[in-house]
Amino acid sequence: MKTDVNSNAKLTFMERFGYGAGDYAANLVYSSISAFLVVYYTLVLHVDPAVAASIIAVSKIFDGFSDLAMGYIVDHTHSKYGKARPWIARLCVPLAVCTVLMFSVPSSLAGTPQLVYMFLTYNLVSTIFYTGVNVPYATLQGLMTTDQYERGLLGNFRNLLSTFGTMMVNTVVLKMTGFFGGGDAYTQKGWTITVAILMVLFVALNMLTFFTCKERVTVQADGQKKESVSFTKGLKAMVTNKYWLLMVCNLFFMFFMMSIFFGTVLFFTKYNMGNENQYAMVANLLSGTQIVTLFITPFLMKKISKRYLNMSGMAIVAAACAMGGMSTGYGFICVTSVLKGIGFGFAGSTMFGCLQDAITYGEWKSGCNAAGMGNAASSFCMKIGSGLGTAAMGWILGAGGFQSELATQSASALAAVTASFAWIPALTAAVSVVCMVFFDLDRHYDQVVADLAQGKHREC
Repeated sequence: MKTDVNSNAKLTFMERFGYGAGDYAANLVYSSISAFLVVYYTLVLHVDPAVAASIIAVSKIFDGFSDLAMGYIVDHTHSKYGKARPWIARLCVPLAVCTVLMFSVPSSLAGTPQLVYMFLTYNLVSTIFYTGVNVPYATLQGLMTTDQYERGLLGNFRNLLSTFGTMMVNTVVLKMTGFFGGGDAYTQKGWTITVAILMVLFVALNMLTFFTCKERVTVQADGQKKESVSFTKGLKAMVTNKYWLLMVCNLFFMFFMMSIFFGTVLFFTKYNMGNENQYAMVANLLSGTQIVTLFITPFLMKKISKRYLNMSGMAIVAAACAMGGMSTGYGFICVTSVLKGIGFGFAGSTMFGCLQDAITYGEWKSGCNAAGMGNAASSFCMKIGSGLGTAAMGWILGAGGFQSELATQSASALAAVTASFAWIPALTAAVSVVCMVFFDLDRHYDQVVADLAQGKHREC
């Protein structure tokens, strides 16, 4: 049976928007964790930040197994909705419920039972259900089209809407927790109600992605699905693909940098700058500038490769982060936020498009179509980077002697906050730049797609 599905298709605006809406939804969970989970653990539950960090770090051991398992499941899923879309619809509700539970530690728990509850709920969210939604979502980008520019646009829409999600979380969470907490932003009731409302929106947006997006690349010209790839062959195809390895390294350090930076912004404004009410402006100037930049990048991608946009973006971020360690002046920090927004806009709009291109190159090189595993392993490295970034922040605060019950922190605690806010993010952003120096796939990609369209690759 023949099919008129065009794997190199141009996409409609609604399909691009629907795909981007999935990352808006994801950031209602991701940004809540990266920006506020340590805040919740330390300022609501009064858990030692080093202990909270250890719970997050230990949990990441399990993420490797869950991501690879989910990637394998996606690669071997065959349904009328495709490989990736069904899992988004199936698992978004369990993820929403578990996220509410994660931010709802019962007041009756103390000591070891409290830590066990934190460990279990964090793993239900991050290790199981976030993986179950995010790996298929990431894979979906590569299954919608092989067109390099369209993939770049999908990455742009994804990052644009994810930034709106982050901006929403940064803007409303403390206002909502304060409102529902009777004027106190750090009560359990306020956090439970706030996260529950965010998760209703999360489910609605995931269903929008499910209904508006279409998988095309999994269908052959003769109407037959591509042959499934064994776990071993899929793994070998990834680790022998230098471009995939470079992107994994790039994404690991990017997400490490973002987690440690965003997780520290509230602490930096509250303690180092002396006014936590400046948090929303500092965070949203970054997000707002990033949004403006994301509107510009589709035009730039017609002239400049995704690789060079990513590289220049992370270089700007590295410089701006280093500047953030030189002053606590409100105006100066706002300027650095604007610069970071430009850098995040360039890098964020291109990172997932570059990843999908690297996975396509891997199929051409090895003959194995392992998009699910390629995205799963990449997701694992991103989550490891994100989790270790959040954990590193907690460890650094603990080593600096941070004490949540003190209104004024010691000099060593303030130095620890600055290190997490400025110096470490600057270093890790610079490593991401180095990775992209060697990512010269843009020189070969057109030939890769042309060869694949004619079946010019080895069979697994």
